[in-house]
Amino acid sequence: MSTATSPELRPLYEDAQLLVLDKPAGLLVHPSGLDAHETDTLLARAQAQFGGWLTPAHRLDKGTSGVLLLARDAATASQLGAWFRDGQVRKGYLGLVRGWPSGEQGRIDQPLARDPELPSQGQPQLEAQTDWRCLHRFEWPVPTHPQFAATRAALLALEPLQGRRHQIRRHCKHMAHPLIGDATHGKGPLNRALAAYLGLSRLWLHAQWLELPDGRRFEAAPGPEWAAL
Repeated sequence: MSTATSPELRPLYEDAQLLVLDKPAGLLVHPSGLDAHETDTLLARAQAQFGGWLTPAHRLDKGTSGVLLLARDAATASQLGAWFRDGQVRKGYLGLVRGWPSGEQGRIDQPLARDPELPSQGQPQLEAQTDWRCLHRFEWPVPTHPQFAATRAALLALEPLQGRRHQIRRHCKHMAHPLIGDATHGKGPLNRALAAYLGLSRLWLHAQWLELPDGRRFEAAPGPEWAAL
């Protein structure tokens, strides 16, 4: 899709140094070797819509929607990069997972290999914790397993305490409740059955809020598909 005909991005905040956008699900943040054929990216759309020098301060997966920060100058990019590297930026997500977690809240404490695309054996294991809280439990009349006539799911509030690559997705898989729509860490038949039932195929992960150490907080309300659950 040409950036000239792409839907406009929704700004959540902007000033001379910073642009905060509500990233749509299914859109790459910037060109990637994993999707070398894809030219429609959030960065390309942002440059066409807002102009000027822009660079993403952090990453969101293609399937994830929500709060994304772009720096408008090198000094701001450097400052934001330092905050993210030092773990000073808080981030909160909504995630829809398979099954019902035990209890109402908890912490996933599981070290993760640096690169999830490579075998974990031989890689350094990095500290990683994710806090979660159950917001709602669902039971849908979708038989995704021969032994059960219904499928359970849960809406979670998730806060990763670090920023490891795919941290939330890998941690949800680790606790045996993968994100619905996760083609890498979930189960294809279940994802397809629930996509048909919900009328939407997406990774059910939304970056709902982000808080900088200087006190600024940015929020992106979840889209109407979340309210329709």
